[in-house]
Order: sequence, then structure tokens, then C-alpha cells
Amino acid sequence: MAGLKEKNIYTTFILSTSLVIALVLSGIFFDMAVRTRQLLNEENILQARNIFDTIVLARKWNANYGGVYVEKKDSVESDSHFVYLYPDIRTVDGRAFTLKNHALMTREISEYAGEKGQLNFRITSLKLMNPLNKPDEFEEKALRRLATGAVKEVSRTELVNKRRYFRYMAPLYVENECLQCHKNQDYALGDVRGGISVSFDIEERQDKIRRNTITIVVFGIIISLLLLGLIYFFTSRLIKRLEEVKSISITDPLTELFNRRQITLRFEEEFEKYKRLKTSVSCIMADVDDFKAINDSYGHLVGDQALKIISRRIQNIVRAYDILGRYGGEEFLIILPDTGLEEARGLAERIRTHVREEQIGNVAVTLSLGVVCVEESDRSVDDIIRRADENLYKAKKGGKDRVAS
Repeated sequence: MAGLKEKNIYTTFILSTSLVIALVLSGIFFDMAVRTRQLLNEENILQARNIFDTIVLARKWNANYGGVYVEKKDSVESDSHFVYLYPDIRTVDGRAFTLKNHALMTREISEYAGEKGQLNFRITSLKLMNPLNKPDEFEEKALRRLATGAVKEVSRTELVNKRRYFRYMAPLYVENECLQCHKNQDYALGDVRGGISVSFDIEERQDKIRRNTITIVVFGIIISLLLLGLIYFFTSRLIKRLEEVKSISITDPLTELFNRRQITLRFEEEFEKYKRLKTSVSCIMADVDDFKAINDSYGHLVGDQALKIISRRIQNIVRAYDILGRYGGEEFLIILPDTGLEEARGLAERIRTHVREEQIGNVAVTLSLGVVCVEESDRSVDDIIRRADENLYKAKKGGKDRVAS
């Protein structure tokens, strides 16, 4: 029972340690994956900000000059929404030019960039001058949030035609040069009059992130399994070594029975149980008769072999729940839980008879045994062992090879 309990403790320790390490490693690799995605998002935002700032810079350049003229050729047309009365001019050589303000320039550059498949950007507003600049669902929500002043920029990722796009919007504020075109829209300086929406394809980046995440997960699983395997291997070896050390500390090296210290501790446990539950507990003190003669006649090696044989023969007789140990040089102590005096005496007789069949050389091996049952007057294990020794002495004095109780 104790061995099973210890095994459960070791198993719990290994599982707990493995679980903690697995959780720590999972946390580390999860954090790596999250940070990688955060870095991607930060890179997307940084790119979008740079595009936005470049567009704003170009718009300011245009606005500072009051717009720029471009030659009217091919598909170039005048802006029907232009606020100036005469946006077109004609040169002395007969060429026609039309004025492009900053808003129109932004839209046309956006269309040109979109045709090249580089990126998409557009200026839009909740108060439209040009219906072509009507905001979509993302842009409208972003403009309303930007108008409150709670945020300075809005971004999100969208799936379009099975590809990921990063969308970004930042506000355009009313400045002095804006009032000329927007004087009829009740704007004040510093108001959000619209925003620039930037969109670009991030599918390739997302693929890289997915591959990177898969790599991290696979690498994490491999590292975790290797680490857990090493932990299991070294922990198992450590546990095995601890069990060996424990076995050495509680076992008699010659007979492989409990040593005196351990058998005494086990006796104390049974004595405590007796005091709690008032169950019967008996013990047998056995001593090899004339053991000195065996050592003197055949040497100590033969004497050691005799002790091994005797211990095995006693083990063959005692019950599974009885506790057997080597108490002294040629003395054996047997603790019998839940056993009365008569039953203990019967067991002692069987042990004596079984051991008597053994012979070392020309010397018959016999045992003298003292049997006692724990009594109310016993105050300690020493009291019980003392009485068992006294009965053992009676058996020796009575002619040896006998049981006394």
C-alpha cells in the first residue's frame, strides 16, 4: 500500500512538473505569435501613416498654389464640381488647360495608383461636395469616430475576394485655405472635414505570418516534447535512485528484509493503530539456535548463507500482511496485525517446523521463538519486545527448537 502511494506521488510530481513546463512553454510561444502579429499590425499602421502623410503633403503643396493646371488632352475633363467660375484657360498657342485642386488631384492619383495595383486611397467626408467621394461602411464609421476626437486614426483588416486588405483612415482638419472651398458647409477652424482612407493588400504578409505561426507552433511542440522527454527520463532516473537509496536505508543488505530501524518503525505504527482501534496485535521474536556453531564450523560465509535461507523460509510461511525484519545478528522480528495470541503461536509453530527442515552441513538449523500479544499494560513497543525476548529466553532455556508464549 505504501509503495502504491509513493508511486502515485511520483506520478503526480512528474505530471505536475510536465504540465507546468508545458504551460510555460505554451505561454512563451503564444506570446511570440501574438507579438509577431502585433509587429505586423504596427508595420501596416506605419506604412499607412507614411502614405497618409505623403498625400497630405502633396495636397498642401497643391492648395498653397491654389491648384495646378494640367493640359486638357486625351480623357482629361474639367471638374464639374469645381467652385471656381472659370476652371479652364487657353494659351496663346491654342492649348487648353484645366485647374485641378487638391481634392481632385488626390482622387485622380488614387485612381492611377489603383490601376497600377499598388494601393488605394481616397478622400471622403460626411459632408460631400462630390458624390463620387461618398464613404463606404468602414469610412463612415471611421469618420464618425474621428469627429468625436476620441481617436486620431482608425484601422482594421478586411477580406476582399479572398485576400486580406489593411484599411486605415486619419482625419483632415479645417484650415484657413480650406474655408474658400467649404465656406458653405458650416465648418470652423480645427473641425474634422473629412479623412483620407488608405487601403493596401497584405495577403503576402498574412501568409508569412501564418507560416511563421505554424513554424512557431511546430517548433514549440517539438521543443516541449523533447524537454518533457528529458524531464521524464531524468526524473525517472532520480526517482529510481531515490527508491534505491530508500531501499538501502530500510533494508538489511544480507537478508533483504526490513532492518532493525525500519521494523521498529513499522511496529510503532501498528502499536498506534492498536491504541486507536483496539485491534489485536501480536509479535514473534525468533532466534537461530547455535548459530555460533555454524560460523565456527563452516565459516561466516556459510553462516550468512544460512541466514538468507532462514529468512526466505520464514517469508514462505508468514502472511502477506505480516511484517518481517532482521532485528539483530541472527534474530528475526515478526509483527502480526489483527492476530491474537493463539493464532500467533500457531504461525510460530509453522515457522519453526518449516525452518527445521533446513540443514547446513551436518548441523540442523532450528529456531527458538518467543510469542506475545499486545496488552493494555504495554506503554511502548519496547515493552512488547522485552516480553517477547523473555519468552524467547524461556524457549532457549527449555531446550531450544520450540515456541514459548
